Amino acid sequence: MTSRFTELAVDCHDPERLAAFWCEVLDFAVIDRSEGKVEIGSWTPTVEEVRARQMPPTLVFLQVPEGKAVKNRLHLDVTRTHVGQGPDRSWVVMSDPEGNEFCVLRTLAPRSQGLSGAA
Repeated sequence: MTSRFTELAVDCHDPERLAAFWCEVLDFAVIDRSEGKVEIGSWTPTVEEVRARQMPPTLVFLQVPEGKAVKNRLHLDVTRTHVGQGPDRSWVVMSDPEGNEFCVLRTLAPRSQGLSGAA
């Protein structure tokens, strides 16, 4: 029997703040919230859709009392969109409002003809 990757849980102090941050970064929306928990995604999952096929996973931010103590054992990688920002670099390490590291990777989209790459 195979499994489905449906969500990635992130422990944090302030689920609303991190959900708002990642909604901006990923162009996601809040799809569920309860006390101490906010779930965001690019789609609103239904039980039937999840059972029928693999869908993009959601992010679930869960409130916990302890703070981040060491390097992340898991982090998100996101791809930036080319908007004429200059030469591509392979990645940039950034952090969210609670200090969790994430990497912004170069775009995977093919380069458009006629873009000079000048900022």
